Amino acid sequence: MNSRNKWNTKHKERLHDQMEPVPNLRLKVMSANLNGGTVLDLACGLGGNSLFLARKNYDVQAVDISNVAINYIQEQASIEKLKIHPMVCDLTKWNELNWQNNSFDLVVITYYLDRTLFPFVKRIIKKKGYFFMETYYQSPQNEIQRLSNQYKLQPKELLAEFGDWNVLSFEENELEGRQTIFCQKP
Repeated sequence: MNSRNKWNTKHKERLHDQMEPVPNLRLKVMSANLNGGTVLDLACGLGGNSLFLARKNYDVQAVDISNVAINYIQEQASIEKLKIHPMVCDLTKWNELNWQNNSFDLVVITYYLDRTLFPFVKRIIKKKGYFFMETYYQSPQNEIQRLSNQYKLQPKELLAEFGDWNVLSFEENELEGRQTIFCQKP
């Protein structure tokens, strides 16, 4: 099964189970530091983060491989009259995206890892803009068996990658096996 079909199936199941998408808890906390503007939500899924940020009056570009997820976000944005611009995109082909350098005030990535995106993300965030990322990492206390190590960060990897930025928050939660960073471009 290809990636699009896999994610379409997962999102159909979640919608069938009436699981309303919720924003990332740590993003909600960090959003108190944000002042609005433009947001890019990469691998947005059913749009919990996108919907949350749009409700806070952000102009959101939501990107995901799943047309089921993107259609759902489009419907919700239309119903609530939110500024969300959803787009189906395979992020393994991010180099085909036409966003200009310094385009976004905030880029969000949750539970998706493609290290080749890091230079792209650094270029498209405006000066003094923010980056929020949370995903799995290779925690010695929590080995997520179903997930290949290629989709898990190394310990302190995000800190090393964005260490030259103003790191406002960094956490490795060993029990949950997740790594989170919230930082500002110098």
